[in-house]
Amino acid sequence: QVQLVESGGGLVQAGGSLRLSCAASGRTLSDYAMGWFRQAPGKGREIVSAISRSGSSTYYTDSVKGRFTISRDNAKNTVYLQMNSSKPDDAAVYFCAADKRSSTDTFSLRSYGYDYWGQGTQVTVSS
Repeated sequence: QVQLVESGGGLVQAGGSLRLSCAASGRTLSDYAMGWFRQAPGKGREIVSAISRSGSSTYYTDSVKGRFTISRDNAKNTVYLQMNSSKPDDAAVYFCAADKRSSTDTFSLRSYGYDYWGQGTQVTVSS
């Protein structure tokens, strides 16, 4: 079983940048595809981005394409989400999650496809 801890959230001005980190322990991160999800007040949890085990495949939801970048450093057991050009609509609690079932170059786009979750980190965007 892997434990996930997010960090890097906080207050950012619209147009600004944040880098979220997700540190894994207990198992090697390369065993998992990884996803970043977010949940705003009163809304459901949505996938923001995902990355395959190898890092060769990535996914971005349309609203963050060109602004966010997902990456992973398997040697450091850490996944990152670089958030640039932040918008007020990006404000949410961001969760990282680990998918143990997808093959090397794939990942799930659904929350039920992920087996382990972090506790979340709050991102607030001021306009």
